[in-house]
Amino acid sequence: MRISYSFRNMESSDGVKNYASEKITKIQKYMRAPIHAEVTFSTERHLHRVDLTLTGDGHQYAGHGHSEDMYATIDLVIDKIDRQVRDMKATERHRRRHGGESLRNIKD
Repeated sequence: MRISYSFRNMESSDGVKNYASEKITKIQKYMRAPIHAEVTFSTERHLHRVDLTLTGDGHQYAGHGHSEDMYATIDLVIDKIDRQVRDMKATERHRRRHGGESLRNIKD
């Protein structure tokens, strides 16, 4: 797993990096292949913004969020990415289980 961090208009912080990497590793359990994540932390006026792009298993997932607390913003973005990953896995599972259904209905 590779995680790239970028900080814009703010100082880099090991606490924020560690917190984000903990959250991203929880998403790894849904993936078969190692993931690559690009995280951008920035401040705009009084809001903290987090942009996350995650690539794994041949898919790319993206999410962003902003709030007044950096840790809450990280949680918000991770929840968005987690939902995208689980929906994609459910779609793939459904396709595998019901892939030939339309062909069987034509023969009957």
